[in-house]
Amino acid sequence: MALQIGFLLFPQVQQLDLTGPYDVLASLPDVQVHLVWKDLVPVTSSTGLLLKPTTTFEDCPALDVICVPGGAGVGALMEDEQTLAFIKAQAAQARYVTSVCTGSLVLGAAGLLRGKRATTHWAYHDLLPILGAIPVKDRVVRDGNLFTGGGITAGIDFALTLAQELVGVDTAQLVQLQLEYAPAPPFDSGSPDTAPSGIVEEARKRAAPSLKLRTEITERAAAKLNLR
Repeated sequence: MALQIGFLLFPQVQQLDLTGPYDVLASLPDVQVHLVWKDLVPVTSSTGLLLKPTTTFEDCPALDVICVPGGAGVGALMEDEQTLAFIKAQAAQARYVTSVCTGSLVLGAAGLLRGKRATTHWAYHDLLPILGAIPVKDRVVRDGNLFTGGGITAGIDFALTLAQELVGVDTAQLVQLQLEYAPAPPFDSGSPDTAPSGIVEEARKRAAPSLKLRTEITERAAAKLNLR
């Protein structure tokens, strides 16, 4: 039977968190990939791209892999009991529970990061311990059947790592070649460890309002989980 892979789709999702790993995993043999949301009404990503769910929470089959991407909409998801209940129910029987970028915070709000090694976007890394996680600053972090990817573009690295687990290294490498995934960025500024200090300062300044709001939401989520 085909592997059932489900990506949570939601308003204000970061589209590359979703579409990067989607392209990798949908290229594997014998898979069926679902975009899952409460209803089938198209949703708008954080940068304006319109995306259409393919199934609902109610109709979604039991998933072998559940993946939660990140984006501006994760704060609302962290306090959305219907969404958290769906994630918890699917995670209870899934072979792999996964996230990209700040999607890990949603997994944390669902109580799935307690005592687990995990990562997220660099700007929100300090929120992971509040949710009971052990923060690790790597592009891809595995703890048992939990796979978490770092910020946005790390979703492709995450998906190739998971593909190796699902179908073997040769097929994963074939997909990488077909996608011509051979990053060669023009600047060495993709991490706060390598970017010029002025660029890092400006990025932190721009992220500050979001970080403040997400910290408040994370604290409330932790309190519900009796972690605070």
